[in-house]
Amino acid sequence: MTALVSQGHDVVTFDNLSRGDVRNLEAAIATGQRGRAIWHLAANSDIPAGVADPQIDLRDTFLTTFNALLAMREFAIPEFHFASSSAVYGDFGDLEIAENTGPCQPISNYGAMKLASEGQICAALESCGRRASIFRFPNVVGAPATHGAIFDFINKLRVDKSHLPVLGDGTQQKAYLHVDDLISAMLFIAKAGQSKINLYNIGPRDAGVTVRFIAECVRDVVAPNAEIIYGRGDRGWVGDIPRFRYAIDRLAKLGWEPTLSSEAAVRRAVRDIAAAVAQ
Repeated sequence: MTALVSQGHDVVTFDNLSRGDVRNLEAAIATGQRGRAIWHLAANSDIPAGVADPQIDLRDTFLTTFNALLAMREFAIPEFHFASSSAVYGDFGDLEIAENTGPCQPISNYGAMKLASEGQICAALESCGRRASIFRFPNVVGAPATHGAIFDFINKLRVDKSHLPVLGDGTQQKAYLHVDDLISAMLFIAKAGQSKINLYNIGPRDAGVTVRFIAECVRDVVAPNAEIIYGRGDRGWVGDIPRFRYAIDRLAKLGWEPTLSSEAAVRRAVRDIAAAVAQ
């Protein structure tokens, strides 16, 4: 939102603040003008909660998309930009995942409702709107943070600096993108993608980092003498995908490249989130 405002756009923001902070919306501008685009970034971000109660992702991940598309139709808004997820693919192990990798078989309700949302967007574009962007996010890190492994590890060590419990055995390995790179990519795709449906993986050009690496980075910054205690198995929770990496050749061909690797993104996010939490 702040990036859109800085580019001179009038922005109206809707947020239920379930994980947000009203201070992050101070740049929003109420306007009587008809919108030129909907940026739909809202969803349930607690995957284990969605597994425990499927109604959460139906309501907060799919129906938010469905209702945003109704608004696009009602107000004749020509563009729709949507935050999707790597969770739509399911578990492909060590395979480098491209946009045409399939079949998509999500293993969490969150991933299933994101995939359903993508389908609903494609159907809606047949009768209203001019074009849509579908951004398939990887794991995104950076400040301000409200959840995620880095945020959780930092808060655990603030409570007890002697040890850090970790879900799973630490071998889970995924691609991580800094939020600044994510915003850059979304704005770039929204401007450069001129197809009816512009679907892109957004991520770094590497195989990612392990949970062990993240835990050690957090420990070194927050509590250098803490003992890291790992759990068992390569999954932190039901619906967790233990390993994934993206192919971003399609986005590179469009003209965008990330500025930070997974390792650099995690290190920067650890420093920034730790500083923010300490305030």
